[in-house]
Amino acid sequence: MAVEVVMPKLGMAMKEGTVSLWSKAVGDPVEKGEAIASINSEKIEMDIESPAEGTILNIAVQEGQGVPPGTVICHIGDPNEKIKIDEPVAVETQLKIDEQEKPKTKESPTLPMGDRLMITPVARKMAQAANLDIEKIEGTGPGGRITKEDVQKVIEERDSIPVNTEKRIVPPKPAIESQQQIPVMGMRNIIAKRMKESLQSSAQLTLTMKVDVTDLVILQKQATETLQKHDSTKLTITDFVAKAVVLSLKEHPKMNSAYIEDNIILYEHIHLGLAVALENGLVVPVIRNAENCTLRQLSNKGKELARCARDGQLPIEDMQGSTFTISNLGAFGVEHFTPILNTPETGILGIGSAYDTPLYIGEELERRTILPLSLTFDHRVLDGAPAAAFLQTLKRYLEEPITVIL
Repeated sequence: MAVEVVMPKLGMAMKEGTVSLWSKAVGDPVEKGEAIASINSEKIEMDIESPAEGTILNIAVQEGQGVPPGTVICHIGDPNEKIKIDEPVAVETQLKIDEQEKPKTKESPTLPMGDRLMITPVARKMAQAANLDIEKIEGTGPGGRITKEDVQKVIEERDSIPVNTEKRIVPPKPAIESQQQIPVMGMRNIIAKRMKESLQSSAQLTLTMKVDVTDLVILQKQATETLQKHDSTKLTITDFVAKAVVLSLKEHPKMNSAYIEDNIILYEHIHLGLAVALENGLVVPVIRNAENCTLRQLSNKGKELARCARDGQLPIEDMQGSTFTISNLGAFGVEHFTPILNTPETGILGIGSAYDTPLYIGEELERRTILPLSLTFDHRVLDGAPAAAFLQTLKRYLEEPITVIL
């Protein structure tokens, strides 16, 4: 009996999922656990694995089509097995029916199903816009899939071919700049809308401050060496900053709030969001009730959430409900930047790249490590002075790091 493959529900709030790419075609054999399609829903992108061994009997949902959770997207069974009449018609079958109803036109060459080209939707549209033959593009993605980088490479190589200057000189024509049109969809589309809404719906202001973390770096290395004797835990500077943020929020509860419908909502608990960069976007996993976590627990939970996010296994519930967010661009060499609020939150802290510089400590000039911080806050909730006071409290914790672990 044929096995139904359905659109999974990636969280309680999910209303629709989209098939972004089919890795298999009708008639292709599949193994149990083998990836057969890629799907996305808001900030989640993942592969769907075959629940059974068999053959793809039909494909009921086309690439780019969104359907509610639970919708059958294909069937897997024995090669000669028939699908019930009341079940979805295969995309390939429907296309044939549509073609019979349309006036006959010159057909473009197609590949046999066994040689079906795998290409991402974005790459396909880029290739069409640039008038490229996708059959001549070499794919470097999984299973030979053609990616947007592959198409971009072909376009750049084509545009870099030198012009033969020995040919007859013709009157110059107005230059037409080569353009690419990349559709904004999936996660990128959601991020674009939310960032625009954030800037339009709040009064954002950013303050910057430099913190001397010389003693913190020493403590962090000592703590990591001690912990790794017992397990693989590795504490990072970001872990210490996260704990210091939680302690500072407890002293400045107005920063742990939200502006909703002309009301300031003060939260009882601290749900700390940690921005995680993905290949095609950004997600913010949430450590709930962070005020009850030790430094080590914050570190372990943060790393586990980040791993799940990068593997596409993070439930939507774990990306909702944060009350304050931390974003770290230090690994990219950025010092100060302007993070955008994860509305309706009141604050978001940006961590820059630490650097060494000579500083006077009393009368002596010493080599010290400086960590740049950027705090964006909603000016509707609090003014510059209380926001600066929050930064000063955070600075105190980081410059007296023993207070973070006591």
